[in-house]
Amino acid sequence: MTAPVDSPSLPNPAETERRVEALLFAAAGPLSLDDLARRLPEGSDVERAVADLQTRYAGRGVELVCVADRWRFQTAADLAFLMTVEREEPRRLSRAAQETLAIIAYHQPVTRAEIEAVRGVQASRGTLDVLLELRLVRMRGRRRTPGRPVTYGTTDAFLEHFGLSSLADLPGAADMRAAGLLSLDLPADFSVPTPGLATPEEDPIEPGDEAPEFHMDFLGDPGDEGKGATGDV
Repeated sequence: MTAPVDSPSLPNPAETERRVEALLFAAAGPLSLDDLARRLPEGSDVERAVADLQTRYAGRGVELVCVADRWRFQTAADLAFLMTVEREEPRRLSRAAQETLAIIAYHQPVTRAEIEAVRGVQASRGTLDVLLELRLVRMRGRRRTPGRPVTYGTTDAFLEHFGLSSLADLPGAADMRAAGLLSLDLPADFSVPTPGLATPEEDPIEPGDEAPEFHMDFLGDPGDEGKGATGDV
């Protein structure tokens, strides 16, 4: 015998709709009709309840939509802009990136091989990619030497980031000693290069000129430096 609509064991359509609404609201992901039916008394008209809910929520800030034969509540598509939050996430440079940036700042224009000669390890693609992506460094040109290697230099964004009016404001050897950044027992002939004075002949980077390939990819985590003598690992 079929239970009457108002039987306590079988909720009426309005109550079924209410229960389906609660299940969909609390679910961690979309639910199929079978998923909903398993939670409700046998014989509940789940399909009708879902259809009624979809009609009830049509045009509202939250809508009931079907995704891969499963149902879920989601924000109306035209209101997506309200959910967008813009925030700045600071990125910490790895030790390798800091060293590379310092070399470029003081020795520019400088090639990858010259960076490697100063650091004593191979310059990885990832390290320079990060500096280029952050717009602290730019490709200046190509050296007029065999192989025409790319030269690198700092950008205006570099000056703005470090609060410098020009490269001449970079600290010299005396400033570094006073700040404890240089050892006091360095050789007497040690000197800090003056940024911007080197003017080797170079040609400007042409539009579409490809960035050079490096030995390996490396995004770098602080503390990773020094694990190998042949590259940043």
